[in-house]
Amino acid sequence: MVTSVPRLVVAAPSSGSGKTTVATGLMAAFAARGLAVSPHKAGPDYIDPGYHALATGRVGRNLDAYLCGPELIAPLFLHGSRGCDLAVVEGVMGLYDGAAGEGELASTAQVAKLLGAPVVLVVDASSQSRSVAALVHGFASWDPRVRVGGVILNKVGSDRHEELLREALDAAGVPVLGVLRRAAGVDTPSRHLGLVPVAERHADAVDSVAAMAALVERGCDLDALEALARGAGPVPGGSVPWTPDAAAHRPARPAGEPAPVVAVAGGPAFTFSYAEQAELLAAAGAEVVTFDPLRDEALPDGTAGLVVGGGFPEVYASDLSSNEPLRKAVADLALSGAPVAAECAGLLYLCRELDGRPMCGVLDATARMTERLTLGYRDAVAVGDSVLAAAGTRMRGHEFHRTAVEPGAGAAPAWGLRTPVRRVEGFVRRGVHASYLHTHWASEPGVARRFVERCRTS
Repeated sequence: MVTSVPRLVVAAPSSGSGKTTVATGLMAAFAARGLAVSPHKAGPDYIDPGYHALATGRVGRNLDAYLCGPELIAPLFLHGSRGCDLAVVEGVMGLYDGAAGEGELASTAQVAKLLGAPVVLVVDASSQSRSVAALVHGFASWDPRVRVGGVILNKVGSDRHEELLREALDAAGVPVLGVLRRAAGVDTPSRHLGLVPVAERHADAVDSVAAMAALVERGCDLDALEALARGAGPVPGGSVPWTPDAAAHRPARPAGEPAPVVAVAGGPAFTFSYAEQAELLAAAGAEVVTFDPLRDEALPDGTAGLVVGGGFPEVYASDLSSNEPLRKAVADLALSGAPVAAECAGLLYLCRELDGRPMCGVLDATARMTERLTLGYRDAVAVGDSVLAAAGTRMRGHEFHRTAVEPGAGAAPAWGLRTPVRRVEGFVRRGVHASYLHTHWASEPGVARRFVERCRTS
């Protein structure tokens, strides 16, 4: 079994240094060399993996030690990188930043150590010269188990600026593997929750990724970076690849019984999902069919269950509301008792209204945009039995939204949360489980098995 995938982790001293530009550009540049590149993102980000997928032609995957536990990082990495020549992992925030109050947990540094991967540090050099050596030396020496194999200097202003930076770094003992000048075309537009997803600007996103690749090809030593990746050695700990079939433990289906159809919302309004969710549903025996609530006026034929993940329904509230036939179909499915799992954007879609516009009316609640950002990891326990989990099931999740739902919980809440304060949230009603909490089903694959079984029997 191959456990020695050549790999790099692209990190930075802080957010905004250019990690996404460099990581995506490296992925595209290596792919242009004919390499099969496996793209990964540390942390709970849903948007960057879309750009990674454009760059590589493969599904972008997340590695989150808080949501999944440190023990699953290497197996999930090996699952995603199966059959690839090289893997690139984009970090999250600053190199040593992790879950608040949890030490190194979920930091880029922890992921790098769990993978035994060398780190390439991307430094925004736009406002410094000799100080860059102190900064790089500090990051390279802070944790001796983190191997900083090189630095890429970003936003370098001139040849003289580059000369000063290189002179300063000579004494730091960390090689300069790239120097990137300020360039037009590589920036991607942002809004209230970060970058605009690929699904909303596909043609422009293709151009952006091409510009990132060109910038990296011009400014980076790709041969040296590839050599660094190939020197990574085996993934530590004797890990074996995670597989959805083994995780789901699918029960035998009676002969001749068709697979239940699970409809999964997609399209520009619902872009937030982890690849392993659909894989687990399929492994648990479902036929997974994607539909677009902005365009499709009916659920897929034979729908037995519905999954509506995260995204930006607030941006598309008018169009979602205008699709009355689909809103009625969703409401009828929920009323029938069929399993419905909704996260964040899905929760908003199931409400009576969003910013005054009618939604599906499955939940006796209203939703609205706010100025307040709700962001952070959460420890959760299932308050009662639902189509996803038995009462007492513990999962970890992540909240990330600028909306509010009133009331915040139903008579039967979905989760009891322990962080940052104790509270209940979400709704369980008939076959509906709706919550703000984003969860990674690989951490608790029984939820997929339970959901598909309910689809089969409801």
